[in-house]
Amino acid sequence: MQALVLLLWAGALLGHSSCQNTAGSLEEDSLDPHGTGVPVEEEDPFFKVPVNKLAAAVSNFGYDLYRVRSSMSPTTNVLLSPLSVATALSALSLGAEQQTESVIHRALYYDLINNPDIHGTYKELLATVTDAQKNFKSASRIILEKKLRIKSSFVAPLEKSYGTRPRILTGNPRVDLQEINGWVQAQMKGKIARSTKEVPSEISILLLGVAYFKGQWLTKFDSRKTSLKDFYLDEERTVRVPMMSDPQAILRFGFDSDLNCKIAQLPLTGSMSIIFFLPGKVTQNMTMIEESLTSEFIQDIDRELKTVQAVLTIPKLKLSYEGEVTKSLQDMKLQSLFNSPDFSKITGKPIKLTQVEHRSGFEWNEDGAETTPSPGLQPSHLTFPLDYHLNQPFIFVLRDTDTGALLFIGKILDPRGT
Repeated sequence: MQALVLLLWAGALLGHSSCQNTAGSLEEDSLDPHGTGVPVEEEDPFFKVPVNKLAAAVSNFGYDLYRVRSSMSPTTNVLLSPLSVATALSALSLGAEQQTESVIHRALYYDLINNPDIHGTYKELLATVTDAQKNFKSASRIILEKKLRIKSSFVAPLEKSYGTRPRILTGNPRVDLQEINGWVQAQMKGKIARSTKEVPSEISILLLGVAYFKGQWLTKFDSRKTSLKDFYLDEERTVRVPMMSDPQAILRFGFDSDLNCKIAQLPLTGSMSIIFFLPGKVTQNMTMIEESLTSEFIQDIDRELKTVQAVLTIPKLKLSYEGEVTKSLQDMKLQSLFNSPDFSKITGKPIKLTQVEHRSGFEWNEDGAETTPSPGLQPSHLTFPLDYHLNQPFIFVLRDTDTGALLFIGKILDPRGT
């Protein structure tokens, strides 16, 4: 009986249609201002704040980038911090003339924002999400070919809004790699391993985005309850991995019947949270879940999940990624940046984007701020506990709750590493 009640309750809680912003009657909707009589949904007040609106735009770029990366890596883990890549592209747009700028702005969804000061708002966004209490570090850099003369009119606004200056390559691969590694180490406080890959000699514009996060749960796990447990890679194969446990965890929960997945949100310190998407079956294709991911969908989830008590198990994670996302961006209608763009606001010489690199590190363990849940996290629904075991492939989204910004996203098929 309890299982039946849970199923009915969870299904009513988070129907997929409501998460796609289609809920509401005709009377609740406003009419099209153009007089067509067609109902137009009111914008969520959360997105009317300029920095939140911008965060939604670059996050939607991030979900697009994730989908491309995931489709290219269907059988392996995916780990991305798309904000660092979006920041590099946004900064690069300062040096683009109108047509090239429009290409970048459409990819970043800036064409949907009515904000004359995109770059000033971006500065505010970066200051918010990289606040020291959030434990999130992100940095981006524009690296240009050797002997290039850069216009000061490009450098000044770049430094003002993005806090960075472009770097000119020396042409010596060893020296250039050493300098780039030194910059990454300084920005990430030594948390990301040094690269051993040489800088290609044919670089015209190299974009570099780096990020690191080590989460601290609002309520910490008891390390004595961490033990090796089975993680199901599929219906036949399992691996033993360290799993953290909490038999009385307080989390926010919902079930999406259309996506056939259990959704849970765990709070972190610094106004951060992680949302987990756990498919109903080990072998379930995750594409439908991935296709649903947008800033608006995640905001709806955040509003609709209910606080419950759960028997929780979750793998300890320490993941890293280093590689190119060049091909991914080319597949996202940004191919013209690699062919014949107009970056004449940067320099008088014709230059083009040749490479986009991403380095990231992500970690969580038992660490937390409190040993017991705070009073505000006490369950308000369900008088019996449910089970939520992340012991099979899942997707996670690390989100800044202040702005709604997507900070990290991952597809974990095997928690032993990326």
